[in-house]
Amino acid sequence: MSNFNEIVQTIAVYLVPVLFAISLHEAAHGYVARYFGDSTASDEGRLSLNPIRHIDPFGTILLPLLLYLTIQVPFGYARPVPVDFNRLRNPKKQMAWVAAAGPAANLVMALAWMVVFIVLADKVPASPLQAYLLEVSQAGVLVNAVMCVFNLIPVPPLDGGRIVTGLLPLELSKQYARLDRYTPFIFVGLIVLSYTGVLGKFLPGIVQVVIKGVYGLTLPLRMLLG
Repeated sequence: MSNFNEIVQTIAVYLVPVLFAISLHEAAHGYVARYFGDSTASDEGRLSLNPIRHIDPFGTILLPLLLYLTIQVPFGYARPVPVDFNRLRNPKKQMAWVAAAGPAANLVMALAWMVVFIVLADKVPASPLQAYLLEVSQAGVLVNAVMCVFNLIPVPPLDGGRIVTGLLPLELSKQYARLDRYTPFIFVGLIVLSYTGVLGKFLPGIVQVVIKGVYGLTLPLRMLLG
């Protein structure tokens, strides 16, 4: 029963931050792609901040839950916003900007959640609701920092892989892009690396650097409130 209660409490704290994190991440890809000439996401009704439009029943709900219950690694994915890189005005260069939009959105959201946390901590009287909202805002900072860092791993189909593909010389980028065909194996490999602790040796440190950087950006607000 205690394990069940812990799971329910974890879901209650992380649900909203996770939904916002994946929704704005995916929408950012679509908005930047449209800016550079590809309206595919808009044409298919995926250019939306509505989390339901971006939820994959298996990848967003079932897989993370199963992995959390079995190996304590809540790995998952959202429905990718469709992007036709060939419709971009300059596909080779602009695909990197489209890919970078997702992690950039997570970074902005981490900053927004940090602002919420600071305001709650400094200006809202202590109460059970305030304590809960502090947990939610902390979760928002952490979730978005993790998503930002993880998606920048330079392996297709992650955003970092797309960025590398866009930055490499043409022939090398074509060869690197061929890794997309191994997407299922790459995802399994990332899960294994997470479970065995290989990713855990360096990702948490980078995540903490991001969180500290976001906290540093709130200095003017903290000075204003103080």
